[in-house]
Amino acid sequence: MNNANRNMLQGPLFQNILVYTIPIILTSLLQLLFNAADLVVVGQFCGSISVAAVGATGSLTNLLVNFFIGLSVGAGVTVAHGLGSRENRVVHCTVHTALPTALVSGVVLSVVGIAFSEPLLGMMGTPDNVLPLSAVYMKIYFAGITFTMVYNFCAAILRAAGDTKSPLIYLSVAGVVNVVLNIVFVTLFHMNVAGVALATTISQGISAVLVTRALMKRTDACKLTLSKMRFYKPQLLKIVRIGLPAGIQGSLFSISNVLIQSSVNSFGDVFMSGNAAAANIEGFVYVSLNAFHQTAVNFIGQNAGAKQYQRVTKTTWICLGCVTVVGLTLGTLAYAMGETLLSIYITDSREAIGYGMIRLGYICLPYFLCGLMDVTTGALRGLGASFIPMAISILGVCGLRILWIYSIFQVPQFHTPQCLYLSYPISWIITFLAQLIALLVVARRQLRASLSQVH
Repeated sequence: MNNANRNMLQGPLFQNILVYTIPIILTSLLQLLFNAADLVVVGQFCGSISVAAVGATGSLTNLLVNFFIGLSVGAGVTVAHGLGSRENRVVHCTVHTALPTALVSGVVLSVVGIAFSEPLLGMMGTPDNVLPLSAVYMKIYFAGITFTMVYNFCAAILRAAGDTKSPLIYLSVAGVVNVVLNIVFVTLFHMNVAGVALATTISQGISAVLVTRALMKRTDACKLTLSKMRFYKPQLLKIVRIGLPAGIQGSLFSISNVLIQSSVNSFGDVFMSGNAAAANIEGFVYVSLNAFHQTAVNFIGQNAGAKQYQRVTKTTWICLGCVTVVGLTLGTLAYAMGETLLSIYITDSREAIGYGMIRLGYICLPYFLCGLMDVTTGALRGLGASFIPMAISILGVCGLRILWIYSIFQVPQFHTPQCLYLSYPISWIITFLAQLIALLVVARRQLRASLSQVH
């Protein structure tokens, strides 16, 4: 058993969770810097319309990508269970099934994204002066989406094996390349949003190559041998069983966000610019919170595989406590520094900055609620129960937001940005409470089942 596995299955949980999670936070922040660098560069050199164009693609891109990203969650959980129960054959088959799944996912996404980006942007009500730039950005982004799929699947396997430092190193390299290419393509070649999209694609290709190479150099059950790649049916079915609900949940989250983006578009391009910049700032808070979701998935996955349910319970409560502290701290800081941060993205509109502050107040300050919801979701997935959090999230987040948009938000006096954004914290707290109840029930059932097998 290597040190990473031992730290998950033995030793002080709080310390090991922090050591494991911090590299995930830093990695996620760097990954988010890809898009942030895009927005900052086009904001500084191309203006607020280009910022709106890049920002308008976010919810639609996530809608298409999140479904397949969910499958990488299934691969990670399957590897974690195999490592926890010391079934090396299961781990080997999962690793060699995951990469072909990533490649197929990337090809499908490229075809769909390139073919339908412009019509879908039009259906979202993207303004005519923004739509052409948004379509160009999306088409270039989806041309290289296979790199993103490979990186996410391979990184999920590394994290399930306890290695959170390697993805951080590789993404650091890719992030520097992304920033440099952004500046070169926009300032020297005047490529506008096409330049930042191309820079992102190239940098994602670098990170994909590096993380694949890391798996090939391993000496344990997670070692990747390209010639052995194939679809192993039992592992593929488990990846789909756990990952498909996660993917559906992510896509439905994105559908509600697409509807919200359509509502945002109705307020005009200046509001869109402020909203896009604020959403990007919030992203730095969100990925810091979501890191504890990933930690919960893998720590609980390995300990559930090893039947160590006391450590499962402790891991859950430690992650809930940490995500609350981090969320309150970062959310408050982001709001307090909001105008300064927004001015980095937006240089030509004080009105857009004011709109961005409205979003930060309603979403960023209570963001810890989203973190609590994500940790309980991760805990359930770590236990292998992926359908339950999907069902709860569909009703609690997607259903409530859609209902909100088509009922309360349609009332003239409530057709305001404040009312639109209020749907976020309300949906988070309702969903968290439901997920927590489900988690207690599932954990108790698995503990009873384990005890009955012993006796």
